Amino acid sequence: MNNKDFRFPDTAAYNFVVNALKDRGVTYEDIANMAYKLQKKYIPDISMEEVKKDTIDVLHKREVLNNAMVGLELDRLATQGLLKEPLESIIMNDSGVFGVDEGIALNIANIYGTIGITNYGYVDRDKSGVVKKLDEEKDGTSNTFIDDIVGAIASAVSAKIAHRNN
Repeated sequence: MNNKDFRFPDTAAYNFVVNALKDRGVTYEDIANMAYKLQKKYIPDISMEEVKKDTIDVLHKREVLNNAMVGLELDRLATQGLLKEPLESIIMNDSGVFGVDEGIALNIANIYGTIGITNYGYVDRDKSGVVKKLDEEKDGTSNTFIDDIVGAIASAVSAKIAHRNN
């Protein structure tokens, strides 16, 4: 039932995502750094401060927050063993045929159109920086969603910058 008196908790959602990322060792600066590297070759005079501001802007978008909250919470629940089988094993093993993690990431990357999607495809294949660290971490923690979410946010930031500069 849709409660017409409900107001979307923008600040709480933003804090949820930023804190969940921070708890896993990812800061908005890490994401900004990825986006900076994606755009520096195309916009040589771009400043890191501009990219940081764009990263914070992207992290405030409801579509980004909604998708990130779902993925981050699924990683948390899987890590704690709170999902039913076979979903628990699929997520904990980051099964290559699962694809839901990439689906959520594509929803985030697409916020600024197809350039975000192509950026995400590159980031997902390249796996550098914090995305590589998360993807390769094998400490009993589920990183099935977080690595794709981080890469997708950086891709969306990159796309936002590209749109503004073309």
